[in-house]
Amino acid sequence: MLPGKKYTPEDVLRIAWRRKWLILLPFVAVSIGTMVVAAALPDRYRSDTLIMVVPQRVPESYVKSTVTTPIEDRLSSISQQILSRTKLEQVVREYNLYSAERRRGLMEDVVDRMRKDIEVQVVKGDAFRVSFTSTDPRIAMNVANRLASMFIDESLTDRTALAESTTSFLESQLADARRRLEAHEKKLADYKMSHPGELPSERDSNLQAMNNLQMQVQAILNSIDSDKDRRFQIERRIADLSQMPTDTPNVTISGDDPTAVAGGSTAAQLQVARAQLALLQTRYTPDHPDVVRMKRVIKDLEAKQQAEGLKRPVSQAAPATPEEAKRLSALKDAQDELALVNRQIAEKQNEEKQVRAAIAGYQARIEATPERESELTGLLRDYDTLRKTYDGLLAKQEDSKVAANLERRQIGEQFRTLDPARLPERPISPNRPLIDLAGALAGLGLGIGLVALLEYRDSSFRTDDEVASVLALPVVAVIPLMLSSREKLRLRRREVAIGTAFAAVVFGLVAIGAWLWWTWQY
Repeated sequence: MLPGKKYTPEDVLRIAWRRKWLILLPFVAVSIGTMVVAAALPDRYRSDTLIMVVPQRVPESYVKSTVTTPIEDRLSSISQQILSRTKLEQVVREYNLYSAERRRGLMEDVVDRMRKDIEVQVVKGDAFRVSFTSTDPRIAMNVANRLASMFIDESLTDRTALAESTTSFLESQLADARRRLEAHEKKLADYKMSHPGELPSERDSNLQAMNNLQMQVQAILNSIDSDKDRRFQIERRIADLSQMPTDTPNVTISGDDPTAVAGGSTAAQLQVARAQLALLQTRYTPDHPDVVRMKRVIKDLEAKQQAEGLKRPVSQAAPATPEEAKRLSALKDAQDELALVNRQIAEKQNEEKQVRAAIAGYQARIEATPERESELTGLLRDYDTLRKTYDGLLAKQEDSKVAANLERRQIGEQFRTLDPARLPERPISPNRPLIDLAGALAGLGLGIGLVALLEYRDSSFRTDDEVASVLALPVVAVIPLMLSSREKLRLRRREVAIGTAFAAVVFGLVAIGAWLWWTWQY
């Protein structure tokens, strides 16, 4: 190209006319080649089926489904299962698809090719479309229907399996909750058995029992006081009856030792000793040393009196007077009554100790109740939590069983074919007019580009204006190019050969590219 040269529309038209064969040949060659390639491409047909999601026929307020996954997520999961190699191989063998590819390639490549021919598209609303593309329209229709049935069967199987797995999971959780609940119930029962009477529920009964025992103690104390008053009266009566008899002269008792009886006859000493014993018994217990010694003295005096009575004639025995006999009898009765009263007082005092011990036991239970209440509150809180968990799992398990039965009877949510696949009447590809138009435009652009390249590399002067504008020199004369007919023919042949070769190369590249694109796409 000449430096500084500017091209006008007339120049462009003149160049186009001069190099018309370089434009026409690539245009014609590429257009014809594109039409040939487009005509050689096989027709591809698409058949699709519309599947609708039918909601469950039992109201949600009655039976709540365990499958709550949105349709998009469920459809993605089911698509992954159906587009697996195992299932697609079955369809390929069932309909003898891609026989040429199977002969010269691997099954894995065939499965990938089939995945590209399958399209799953969610339609507005609860529906989706499954389509299959093939070179045979009947195969496209049959495979589309087969894929639709696979989606319906897989959805039913998936929902049933999901409902049953939910039920199985809830059963395992319920069994675990039942074991924990039973273990806690046993722990609670063992705690109650190990702390009888100290539980918060027994506090009122313990207080009532302790109040009753305290009233019983008070009654016993009142009874003991009454018996003591009675004993005091008996002791006074015994003391009065135990005064020194008047017919016991010369009998004395030592002040230092109340058991030392001396002087007088044996009968008088015995009478005084018995009176002294009765007096001592009013003051001391039966185990007191003075009482024990006085009993021994009386026993010795009785033995001595009996020995003297055996030696003395019967006629010489001095009978006791009626007054003395009456006094001794009254004294003996008073002593027996005193012994009875003492036994009653001792029994009541023992009973008082037992009742007070029982009161102490109830008091200990009442004092331990706050601690037991704190411990029992923790146990009951855990028990209530476990109980609520168990009840909740039990209710969920029953609901899950009903939902699983709903899915097994096929009255839950399911897929239903709304529009079955039909035999396609026209191919969806290739779009031959568009391919032909693209080839014609490519050929035209190729010719124009070749002319532009040649013009860019051409630095010759063709007009006197070019010489004047580029060299800034005046043109004296113009000598036209003189070519013979043979040179013109050779030049034209050269241009045709260059255009044809260039068009052939471009056509080959376009054909190879179309073939690679078609192989990769389908």
